[in-house]
Amino acid sequence: MISSMTGFARLEQSGSYGQLTCEVRSVNHRYLEPGFRLPEELRALESELRQTLARELRRGKVDCTIHLRGSHEAERELLVDDEAVDRLLARSRDITERAAAKGLGASHLSSIDPIEVLRWPGVLREQATETESLHAACRQLFVATVRQLAEARHREGERLQELIEQRCVALAELVTSVRTRLPEWRQRWRDKLRERLAELAVQVDAERFEQEVALILQRADVDEELDRLDGHLVEIRRVMTATEAAGRRLDFLMQELNREANTLSSKSQELDTTRIAVDMKVLIEQMREQIQNIE
Repeated sequence: MISSMTGFARLEQSGSYGQLTCEVRSVNHRYLEPGFRLPEELRALESELRQTLARELRRGKVDCTIHLRGSHEAERELLVDDEAVDRLLARSRDITERAAAKGLGASHLSSIDPIEVLRWPGVLREQATETESLHAACRQLFVATVRQLAEARHREGERLQELIEQRCVALAELVTSVRTRLPEWRQRWRDKLRERLAELAVQVDAERFEQEVALILQRADVDEELDRLDGHLVEIRRVMTATEAAGRRLDFLMQELNREANTLSSKSQELDTTRIAVDMKVLIEQMREQIQNIE
């Protein structure tokens, strides 16, 4: 079954870490192009989340946004890395001693601000258990959201498949119409040639006449184009019911359908055939527009 590349999904989850909100939206794109907006606490998971997304989706421009609001139910304990503080203070003493050795007074050095020390990377850290809980919840929520998006894209794909099938049926009816009327048109061409010869009062050998008729019919023969159109319609239906991604193959088939419709129009010796070829191209273009959204 085919899937659309357009969809949206949003889920929320709460815990001791606070409230997580995950939004994933996708639009059509030639390849799979994910984009992530994550809070600082979850940036370490980006590579893993990209892999998760690639397992579920194959094409589309996908925007993934995760919001984290801190919990107000309990205060988080701030843990200070004593070893990091000791290293920072030791380096500060070294700088002070070196400054004194060069004759610089205390006025050239700023006093140590405890708040600045706490801001130093690695000095403050959260409890490991809380971080693990947050990461586990994020993974679970992201997988559920992406699967919800995939289901939405699949439902949209089913609607697209119905629209394409309707146009395939209409196109097949046009092909049948041309094939059914071919004997009538061929006889009309034969009669026109006889009338033309009669107007010119020209006597032509019967065998030579048949040869000329055969040449005209050969140049105007569209049986091969009609057979190809039928074959492409069969392939379209097969692709739409297969398990692999169908968008690119269907887009190629639209090009082939359009090629055969153009050839049919160029070979046309009848106004009715030209009109039918135009109707075919309209249907093909409508299908092509729908297929641009198929994964």
